[in-house]
Amino acid sequence: MKKATVKNGIDRLNEILPELSGMKIGLITNQTGVAKNGETTIDLLYKSDLLYCLFAPEHGVRGGAQAGERIQSSIDEATGVKIHSLYGGDLHIPKEIIESLDAIAFDIQDVGARFYTYVSTLSYAMEDCAQYGKRMIVFDRINPIGAVSPQGSLLEPEFSSFVGRYPIATRHNLTVGEYARYINERHNIGCLLTVVKIEGWSRDMIFFDTDLKWISPSPNIKSPDTCFYYIGTCLAEGTNLSEGRGTECPFELIGAPWLNTEAIAREMNSMGLKDVCFSAEKFTPTFSKYAGTECNGIRLKTTNPRKFRPFESALYLFELIRKAHPEFKFLPPHKEGTPYFIDLLLGCDDWRRNDFDIYAFLQKQNEKLKEYEAEIKEYYLY
Repeated sequence: MKKATVKNGIDRLNEILPELSGMKIGLITNQTGVAKNGETTIDLLYKSDLLYCLFAPEHGVRGGAQAGERIQSSIDEATGVKIHSLYGGDLHIPKEIIESLDAIAFDIQDVGARFYTYVSTLSYAMEDCAQYGKRMIVFDRINPIGAVSPQGSLLEPEFSSFVGRYPIATRHNLTVGEYARYINERHNIGCLLTVVKIEGWSRDMIFFDTDLKWISPSPNIKSPDTCFYYIGTCLAEGTNLSEGRGTECPFELIGAPWLNTEAIAREMNSMGLKDVCFSAEKFTPTFSKYAGTECNGIRLKTTNPRKFRPFESALYLFELIRKAHPEFKFLPPHKEGTPYFIDLLLGCDDWRRNDFDIYAFLQKQNEKLKEYEAEIKEYYLY
């Protein structure tokens, strides 16, 4: 099958260069900010005399820091410009910095999940642009898992956090540029927003349909395949199950030393979930949960990523584990009096309730997803 020729927003920089002439731009980016010719967005703006400073999201400008690792401000060795951290301290751009700029630009590959924190960083920057009258420029990139239909659960406002600020779906069904358009209007940010559109991509395309080169957007999203599993298995981060960090297949594997994987895999495969199968596999993480300890794991393998429903598949798996293993636990809140992390990831506290019914929960969420999809369609660009 011939791959579609696709240009991300940064590949169309020349089309908007005249209107950017003379601007001082602060750029939020990481290692995925690369044009099709191999030049980084940093270099393209720098050689156009537009780059004034850089802003680092989670994992840093070069993407090497692990999840949750504090990002420090520093100097970019290649250009000599200052890198200001937007992760680990204040999530907003300091007043004295944004006042010195004409615009903020954003160019990062998203994975299509509500709890992937780059879109939260974007939202804070948009608020700052609105407050100080600055322009926000989003160089759009494809949604690697496609954008045909949203999936998962809708975030309830009381569970808003950095891993989900707005009432959107787990699989949000938007590109970054569409997300920016949606929150800018529906959630009353009101910044002066420019989205530099993608060319050659349609909503039914997943990453493998394009001629784009994959660059891991964070250390544990190692391939486009991982993006699909992440929609569901990221929920393990709120439990005492390993989500496969410290292995070659994070988010494709989950497990723990106490897990009865043979029985779990057998029962999951007997449920008849479409487009996915489950197998038992041992692994030993090199870091994160159970580092250095052999775990009994379950590997998820989709047989059709276009039709695979990762959120539902993972939730059925985790609920089966919860019922079968008294060792299963939800991790306690990071601070006393704050929500459980699983509630922030799921967007609600339903799963921790004693009367949780997975079938009723998914039915309720599917009804909410219909309303959500009708709402976001107004902001589609493709």
